[in-house]
Amino acid sequence: MSLHNRFGTDVLITGWGHSQFGKLNDETVESLIVSVAREALDSAGIEPRQVDEVYLGQFNSGMHPLGFASSLALQLSDDLAGVPATRVENACGSGSAAVHQGIRALLAGTARTVLVIGAEKMTHAGSDVVGAALLGADYESAGKESTTGFAGLFARVADAYADRYGPVGDTLAHIAAKNHRNGVHNPHAQLRKDLGFDFCATVSDRNPIVAGQLRRTDCSPISDGAAALVLTTAPTTSAHTRVRITGFGQANDFLPASKRDPIEFAGSVTAWQRALDMAGAGLDDLDFAEVHDCFTVAELVMYEVMGLTERGKRRQVLDDGTVLPGGRLPVNLSGGLKSKGHPVGTTGVSQHVLAAMQLSGTAGHMQLNSPRRGVVHNMGGLAIANYVSVLESL
Repeated sequence: MSLHNRFGTDVLITGWGHSQFGKLNDETVESLIVSVAREALDSAGIEPRQVDEVYLGQFNSGMHPLGFASSLALQLSDDLAGVPATRVENACGSGSAAVHQGIRALLAGTARTVLVIGAEKMTHAGSDVVGAALLGADYESAGKESTTGFAGLFARVADAYADRYGPVGDTLAHIAAKNHRNGVHNPHAQLRKDLGFDFCATVSDRNPIVAGQLRRTDCSPISDGAAALVLTTAPTTSAHTRVRITGFGQANDFLPASKRDPIEFAGSVTAWQRALDMAGAGLDDLDFAEVHDCFTVAELVMYEVMGLTERGKRRQVLDDGTVLPGGRLPVNLSGGLKSKGHPVGTTGVSQHVLAAMQLSGTAGHMQLNSPRRGVVHNMGGLAIANYVSVLESL
């Protein structure tokens, strides 16, 4: 079984664009959107007039005064006038939500070529504004004062994990060190420095506690950035037409914390299963994974959600090299959100672009040796809106 077998339609990724992530003072939301859209169309070898539909992933939530950005992609060309364009929002899963909407448009037959963009400007806003905006994705904390923001929520996850299974500080430091080491090879990454395990494991003036037991190195940075990709049902003249989506899954969990086990991430479990089932694939069929490590404890739980290790095993897949480059299933070769950065509405699109680069052999110094199949996991809120996509080289 695969997406093509189930629906009779191939969904191909034929082109993409990706900005630098970080503090981009000279860029606006508009300039970021236009630039990555142009790059994606050029790499796909198509003209703007060939685009049937546009989806924009953006969270915003008051971080930017323009709250109606869906038509900004039309600034690329007058030939896009009249093309349906929709802004998609599902917290930090907004980028993958836009990708999945694009896939559904192709499967429904209402479009043959879809342009998907993720864009976010965050660094211009004060930390209090960003913190309040992100807390809008939490049922209990929305609209309330907080000194720790979303870090405080994931700190509770780390505490709950430690209470159930034992200390996690060193494990989280190993994850942070791995992703910073991987991020050195990603030219788009915001933090391209190998910090090493000792620095990540030690609380210091340069690596203070942010919330609970989470240090600064356990938290993804505030970022600006954009990414775009072209989805089609038929090959183009592009050399990138060697990647297709073979399965996708979405699952939402309950908003109230009282209705969720804090370290189960049940919605992510369901989304993973749905995507793998559609793709007709198992864990052993995957060559790499890009997962949502907004905080290092999220990646730790994801090892268990994926089924790479039993619940509570903590460092096992780090110690045996499973998730490292060259391991059985490398995780976050891009550096993940931890190193690459996390412009929230962009993240899911960026993950798909980085996965497509791996599968097309264009990932540069991040490149694996001939990967066949990869997976993307993106989530909004504390594992509330969960998205998984399986990608395959042709």
